Amino acid sequence: MDIKPSGSVPSRRASYEWFSGTVWIDPIIDAGAPARLQAAVVRFEPGARTAWHTHPLGQTLHVTSGFGLAQVWGGPIQTIKVGDTVWIPPGEKHWHGAGPENFMVHIAMQEALDGKTVEWLEKVSDTQYSGHD
Repeated sequence: MDIKPSGSVPSRRASYEWFSGTVWIDPIIDAGAPARLQAAVVRFEPGARTAWHTHPLGQTLHVTSGFGLAQVWGGPIQTIKVGDTVWIPPGEKHWHGAGPENFMVHIAMQEALDGKTVEWLEKVSDTQYSGHD
């Protein structure tokens, strides 16, 4: 058993390479093999978002605060809000983040396949984010 006391793992700023805007990540768990679970609390400032990406074993998001947006490639932008749980199937290209005027916080949960939890792709353009592509 490994107990990490609250506040013992520092928050880290998400990479500008894979996120637009200011995003903070607070790890919850990154279980070593043979376990595969990875989870984190992710805080997005208004307008901040992930780049397009996929997960080899899918991803679950649970919104804990604020109002956000999510989209799968070729689909409409959808709103997500407090209490919503989003399942993204394995290999589905998608992005998620805060609404243009609101912060959004979610717990992101995914499993690793051969040590990999995510495949990062191109950034979401401002035109794509606004739904005018």
